[in-house]
Amino acid sequence: MIFDSVKSMIAKQLKADESTITAETRLVEDLKADSANVMVMIMDLEDKFGIMVEDDQIMKMKTVGDVVKYIEDHQ
Repeated sequence: MIFDSVKSMIAKQLKADESTITAETRLVEDLKADSANVMVMIMDLEDKFGIMVEDDQIMKMKTVGDVVKYIEDHQ
């Protein structure tokens, strides 16, 4: 399941408790991700899922659910 993979990757990278991450969890406000964290996360997701994320789309991804939806729509 894409959500579980994304959740695991984000938890590991941001040193967050995976059990607290839901689709509604906000990357910046809730998980304290900064722009460097987001860029590394996007590169990891691109590698793992074989997708390309356009720069203008990155800023539209506010929640974990947004990231999962983007991957589902572009795989």
